[in-house]
Amino acid sequence: MADKKSSIDQDLVRDLANILTETDLTEIEIEQDDLRIRVSRGGGQPPQAIAAYAPAPAAPAAPAPSIAPSPETAADVASNANNAVSSPMVGTAYLSPSPEAAAFVEVGQSVTEGQTVMIIEAMKTMNQIPAPRAGKVTAILVEDAQPVEYGEPLLVIE
Repeated sequence: MADKKSSIDQDLVRDLANILTETDLTEIEIEQDDLRIRVSRGGGQPPQAIAAYAPAPAAPAAPAPSIAPSPETAADVASNANNAVSSPMVGTAYLSPSPEAAAFVEVGQSVTEGQTVMIIEAMKTMNQIPAPRAGKVTAILVEDAQPVEYGEPLLVIE
């Protein structure tokens, strides 16, 4: 097993650490054959690499823990599940086109179908998120520059 540890591709670990830094992720894990590499970082700490050799039949990785929304937000989202606009990707949500610009939408504002309601940055690409329907924005469930997961509710349009 000592031979396997010495053959870990250090460039790959560095690339994974760079991806963490560039995307503001806290953890990334890859698995190839019987080698699994996970690079993670804590708040303000430099990235750490952990390499492990998986058993022959690898079990699916457990999902990373996520921050649970407040009970009020969770209740609002549950009651408005049909009206919530969900994130189509993993990335960083931005409520305005630039830090000094006004937000795309605000609570109480009416929107038209196709109108940009926010941007999600993924892999250094800014993806406009359009309103799926016309209506009134009743809640914005994310903060500016907040990381979001696929399927996470972003805002509610009624």
